[in-house]
Amino acid sequence: MALDLAVVLLFAVIGRLSHGEGADPLGILVTAWPFVVGLIGTSVSLIGMKRPTDELLNGVFVWLGTLVFGMWIRFNAGDGVQPAFVVVAAVVLALGLLGWRLIAAPIARTSLERRS
Repeated sequence: MALDLAVVLLFAVIGRLSHGEGADPLGILVTAWPFVVGLIGTSVSLIGMKRPTDELLNGVFVWLGTLVFGMWIRFNAGDGVQPAFVVVAAVVLALGLLGWRLIAAPIARTSLERRS
């Protein structure tokens, strides 16, 4: 979950910088909190179901939960949820949240094969 959190925080930093806002810690937290809540909620749910969050298939659930709940929270908090933002967030979060899993899967598989 630490890598996922890093991805969400990096998403917030990139978003703030691309809109000319500062990358100060409080500003990043204000931008990231809806997605952090979505990430934590989804991850805890998967862990509760004994589904490893580092597997690619479960990563899809982490990505969708982070995106959907993050946008829902933003909307209910009165923040913008324009269609273009949803698309950009979906793509960037997918690249980050699924990307590290795609890289890690063959490494983990090779490590398991060597141990056997």
